[in-house]
Amino acid sequence: MTAPTTTSYEGHLAPLVVHRWAPEAPRWIAVLVHGYAEHLGRYQHVAQRLVDDGALVVGPDHLGHGASDGERVLIPDFGPVIADLHGVVEQARAEHPGLPVVMIGHSMGGMIAARYGQRFGDELAALILSGPVLGSWRVLKLAERAEIPDLPIDPSTLSRDPGVGEAYAADPLVWHGRFRRETLIAVRLELARIGEGPRLGSLPTLWMHGEDDAIVPIGPTREGIERIKGDDFTDVTYPGARHEIFNETNQDEVLATTTAFALAHV
Repeated sequence: MTAPTTTSYEGHLAPLVVHRWAPEAPRWIAVLVHGYAEHLGRYQHVAQRLVDDGALVVGPDHLGHGASDGERVLIPDFGPVIADLHGVVEQARAEHPGLPVVMIGHSMGGMIAARYGQRFGDELAALILSGPVLGSWRVLKLAERAEIPDLPIDPSTLSRDPGVGEAYAADPLVWHGRFRRETLIAVRLELARIGEGPRLGSLPTLWMHGEDDAIVPIGPTREGIERIKGDDFTDVTYPGARHEIFNETNQDEVLATTTAFALAHV
């Protein structure tokens, strides 16, 4: 088991904790981009699989998430968050010049990664999106209410494995409170930016989604993907799978698809 190390990155509003899993001689760089309310500490098994296939794995806990500083789950604008992510990637590239970079984003992190691909796609060897928030997201309607109800994510919708939900509910670094209005408005704005383009062009892109995803339903995401997908696009959907496909009962299959796609392009 490869133990992670952490460093600090001076983000645009507050210091961020950057997680790193390193093999002895990395052949490529995998950048993990986590979703709303969670943190990269939940991705140990994903990072291990990538390390086993020769990747240096890096990624920050976003502003206000996990071990990073900032008011909990408050992101008033995703543009600076993407700029922070780019800074983290640039640090890894500077330390390992010449290594190809693959970005892997889940859920809200998939939205961030898609926008990153639009802005910095020429610096990536491939882009992998897991259950990304794209197109539209029904949760955003909460921002229109006078008072946002206390509706945390139902842990049972994460995976068919009940242990995943139980661990999520007990994780002190996961945010279990209500959505922040400012963050919801920022997500809406970022989805509009993504929808305006540009397309992803020649950037090899893999989109994976659980067909029974109740948190980020597959239909709106498909509509969003259609507006931005480029010339080298692959989609894989998993019948019965819920939102966190990396934590699903068929996670070995999902991870195999992930690493095979990455290795084919690095």
